[in-house]
Amino acid sequence: MKLSKFDFKLPEEQIAQYPYLNRDECRLMVLDRKTGKIEHKVFKDLINYFDNGDVLIFNDTKVFPARLYGNKEKTDAKIEVFLLRELNHDMKFWDVLVDPARKIRIGNKLYFGEDDSLVAEVIDNTTSRGRTLRFLFDGTYEEFKDTLYKLGETPLPKEIFRRPVEPMDAEYYQCIYAKNEGAVVAPTAGMHFSRELMRRLEINDCKFSYITMHAGLGNFRKIDVEDLTKYKMDSEQMFINNANAEIINDARRKRKNICAVGTTVMRAIESSVSTEGFVKPVEGWSNKFIFPPYEFSVANSMISNFHLPLSTLLMLVAAFGGYEYVMNAYKVALKEDYKFGTYGDAMLII
Repeated sequence: MKLSKFDFKLPEEQIAQYPYLNRDECRLMVLDRKTGKIEHKVFKDLINYFDNGDVLIFNDTKVFPARLYGNKEKTDAKIEVFLLRELNHDMKFWDVLVDPARKIRIGNKLYFGEDDSLVAEVIDNTTSRGRTLRFLFDGTYEEFKDTLYKLGETPLPKEIFRRPVEPMDAEYYQCIYAKNEGAVVAPTAGMHFSRELMRRLEINDCKFSYITMHAGLGNFRKIDVEDLTKYKMDSEQMFINNANAEIINDARRKRKNICAVGTTVMRAIESSVSTEGFVKPVEGWSNKFIFPPYEFSVANSMISNFHLPLSTLLMLVAAFGGYEYVMNAYKVALKEDYKFGTYGDAMLII
């Protein structure tokens, strides 16, 4: 399977710049992966597709305010720092991306906040991800994190080009059930679920299983090879505990519907599946890259947004829904003015 097979022309005006204020009122395209049939619904119509004993699997990762703006010592040059992950709690080491990277050297100090309330020193300039910073802070760890997060900005992806980020983004660029902090990318398929919709699904006796996969910027990294077998995904940390694995496995034994809410969920469960097709508890990392053709083992339906051209997210969706059917569905979505990207509309593949 070649990279170029996932290219298409996406008009800029069809990339959603704002969220739906009523989360469950976005548009929903329903695609039957056996026949290719397409239906046009509203997201809260999801209630009609799941009932007694069916399981929806959610990613409960929580996005933190990962984008910082600061200045370089001496030159006062403006610097954007994107926090990727904490490397050492006690030493306050963080793995980061810096823009513009070419101006940053080991030993440089960076200052953040109007009163320079936070200072960082570049201690490694050679990591594959970019840089390692050591934050210099005399207070408690809790005070440090509080300062870091007050200065940080909601890390909207670059295709949402409106700046500055607005206060509402802190709420809407997050799933309502987000709990375990660690992501810099929101699991967008889950952002359409409202409390009302989840309550109605519970009344229908649907079961919920929660896994954690801390989604990283690798989801948006440009693929630089035509042959997809030669591409390596960035690793992402994931957790599935016994209780939530058993919810999925019990539904599998009873032949109930199992729905993966988003590509991160699908990657996580496919990374932890046994040879018999059951989900195993796991605490570790996954760099699983799914593209057509691929044989799925656990979920028989999935929810996803409409993704950008040439993205690994689109490739996974095409692997699940069938390449021809999914690419045709995207053509229909373009024609029918569905919104694409993080704040866009949704697709249910059954």
